[in-house]
Amino acid sequence: MMHGYCECRRVTFEIDGDIHDYSHCHCSQCRRLHGAAYATFAGVARNQFRYTSGEDVLKSYASSEGHDRKFCGECGSSIMVELVDEPNDYYVSMSTIDGDPPRPDGYHIYVTSKAPWHEITDDLAQYETDPAD
Repeated sequence: MMHGYCECRRVTFEIDGDIHDYSHCHCSQCRRLHGAAYATFAGVARNQFRYTSGEDVLKSYASSEGHDRKFCGECGSSIMVELVDEPNDYYVSMSTIDGDPPRPDGYHIYVTSKAPWHEITDDLAQYETDPAD
């Protein structure tokens, strides 16, 4: 069982399953919304994710067609991205998950949009867009 929360701890959740996808997104939207060089997401099964508090303070933002981002309405922490094309999964912001849970090998997506001041220095796979496209 994994647990997570936003910065103010109003929104808490648990995941009763494994991380099946682990990606580092370099698109300009993720960079702006996370205030970082990239955003790291843990793909989990929707039916294994459950809010334990704060669902009433969640806000949504449709950052693009088919991408619905959930964040805490109190502190602004990014919680997840829901993708219309992937109705069985959630992509939870790894920064909100407690500890160091097991996860598959990661990869980088939208590297053609990466910040010009950031250098990718690991050996993970890199994709110009999303490998699922």
